[in-house]
Amino acid sequence: MPDHRLGRSDHVVCHWVHTTTQTDSEEKKTSSFPIVFADIPAVIHPSAIVSPLATLGRNVRIGPFCIVGANVELGDDCVLHSHVVLEGHAKFGRANEFFPFAAVGGKTQDLKYQGDPTYLEVGDSNVFRENVTVHRGTHASLPTRIGSHNLLLCYSHVAHDCQLGDHIILSNSVGVAGHVIVEDHAIISGMAAVHQFCRIGRHSIIGGCSKVVQDVPPFMIVDGNPATTRSINLIGLQRRGFSEEDVKAIKIAYKKLFLKKDANLATSLSSLKATHAGDHVQVRHLIRFIEESSRGVTR
Repeated sequence: MPDHRLGRSDHVVCHWVHTTTQTDSEEKKTSSFPIVFADIPAVIHPSAIVSPLATLGRNVRIGPFCIVGANVELGDDCVLHSHVVLEGHAKFGRANEFFPFAAVGGKTQDLKYQGDPTYLEVGDSNVFRENVTVHRGTHASLPTRIGSHNLLLCYSHVAHDCQLGDHIILSNSVGVAGHVIVEDHAIISGMAAVHQFCRIGRHSIIGGCSKVVQDVPPFMIVDGNPATTRSINLIGLQRRGFSEEDVKAIKIAYKKLFLKKDANLATSLSSLKATHAGDHVQVRHLIRFIEESSRGVTR
């Protein structure tokens, strides 16, 4: 009978064993790692189940009680620690790391789903911590997408049709509803909830427990229930290497657009465009982001 723990590629099935290392003082320490060799096809724990229709890259490690379903593609150097469930159609790049009870690539919860094959696409070097859930798209024409170098912390959820960029942090218990777009370097703090079809601008940060029902402008801090724009993300911008000139221009934009929340936004945009800051590259991105909004912008 075929061994359904194996995919289409050649794999190595091994037992997790205890290995011993010795310090300079001859004190022995015990650690639990598989016996693996560099650049091998894959290492699969005997209790894991891997569909014969899954495709595994080289140096993939699949730990105890994991399930890798049909039409899942795992790139080189991916690690599934234990009790991870991956479903397809889903394609993962290289060096993604999955912690226990992460369930990634599940069927959309959208009631409009008609049963057609749908997709999830994930880039490289993402971390999916314990109990993270990510769902495939609702229609074949629009996969759920997650870029590269993102950190999804425990119990965070990415719903159907979401489009996540790179270097994003979703903190514990964050809920991102369907069709949400999250731009690069955004941070969503713990237990925040984002309404479907919202956009989260790049280099923004959302405070913990916030209720986000409109687009979050780039470079800003939003917080509250409902969320409002509180300030520019000064510390975040400095950490990302924004120059003093960048920060000064963004501060001018904040004062024009968000300081007086009852001011007419179109008038405020026109006033901002008339200033020297309106020609700054980051401010132009902010203006374009606001003008393209369909749900309105958090002020």
